[in-house]
Amino acid sequence: MSNKLRRIFKSITWRIVATTTTILIVYSLTGEFKLAGSAALMEVLLKTAIYYLHETVWDKVEVVEDEKQSDSALSQDL
Repeated sequence: MSNKLRRIFKSITWRIVATTTTILIVYSLTGEFKLAGSAALMEVLLKTAIYYLHETVWDKVEVVEDEKQSDSALSQDL
């Protein structure tokens, strides 16, 4: 399996796990399956939009590092 296909598969399975977790938490707190499903749907839509915005912001952030500074920080961590 290629790395790209593996990442896609992992992303899909993680979304299933995360959404199922949301459903179970909301259902255990409220006892209402309809509410749990609605919360899960909202979670998927909102988190997708928020992730897109997060990535957009990070694309605009310019990270400039001094190589000497980053090398010395790395050696201090070791």
